[in-house]
Amino acid sequence: MMCPRPNRYIPNALVVLIAIFATPLSSLADPPSLQELESRLFDCPIIWQATNTLPKSFWTYEKALPCIFNPKVITNAIILASFESKGYPKPSTNDICIFTDPDCDSCGCARVCNFSINPGRATLSFNSAYRNNLTQGMPGDDAIIKWASDDAPALGVDPKQIAFKNFTSHYNTDTNGDNIFSQISGRGVYLCRRLEGIFFWGDGDNVSLEGFWIEFGSYGQIRAFTLTWPDLKRVKKEKTATPEEIIRCIAEHKTIILPKYDEPDFFGRLKTLATARKLTITKITPYYSEGHFGDTPTNSEPKIVMPVAELAAVADVGNSNMPVQIYSPIISSDAARLVR
Repeated sequence: MMCPRPNRYIPNALVVLIAIFATPLSSLADPPSLQELESRLFDCPIIWQATNTLPKSFWTYEKALPCIFNPKVITNAIILASFESKGYPKPSTNDICIFTDPDCDSCGCARVCNFSINPGRATLSFNSAYRNNLTQGMPGDDAIIKWASDDAPALGVDPKQIAFKNFTSHYNTDTNGDNIFSQISGRGVYLCRRLEGIFFWGDGDNVSLEGFWIEFGSYGQIRAFTLTWPDLKRVKKEKTATPEEIIRCIAEHKTIILPKYDEPDFFGRLKTLATARKLTITKITPYYSEGHFGDTPTNSEPKIVMPVAELAAVADVGNSNMPVQIYSPIISSDAARLVR
């Protein structure tokens, strides 16, 4: 039986922030608590200077789950993983987990599935047990994009519905488990799924995001890959939120400030932002994301796919300007629900 997988459909940073923002004030630490900081954030003029044009409406989608991968896709995935000796699983609605060491009875749920199919999440993934720490012969950008683009159609992916979005890196670690940034032992590429030409939100660091991610090691060895590709059907068109509606969500603290990757002092930055004299929105970028904006994550897979926005902004904090990324609703009904 496949061991339970963590619920990863929403980035970990957002899970933490949503959980903290939902915590009663009495349970937080002494001032300045996160909720107190959040309540003072952008209690100042909010100026809209984003000039990029958005469509008047967006389609929303629903996922058809469970996803039963067809035999050809499963066969090609097994071949891509060099797992032919393990046989070829039959299409099913059941989770499938194949280990490199099937006779290991004492490993328990701490083991990682080397090849897994999760119909409930429409995910097919591989994680090599024989990856090495070699750093020589690491493929370049053009090579890994080409290899990933060549492999994706074999897994049933329409090349017209994906595009390069981000590179990822895997580093060797020292005895403390810290990355040695001079020693790259794996290079990955995230080919993001697109709907109506719009990317899914995220940069491939969460490999359960919709699309195809694959990582190569020394001399092109395939170390891991993940395909998340549910069948999607259109539900309805939703009206785009106005700048005034989005500004109101920011002012009423219904949006999320995004932490920077490996940010050492996120709370310190929030404390500085709480002194902002003015916030200027310079750009709005639409994305698709799973679930409704503002819903607390649960252990069930969200079946709705909704558009969201990432706002680029600049906060005037007195003696300097501080760039800010804000995760925001972009649908008028979402904005109205949040402030209501």
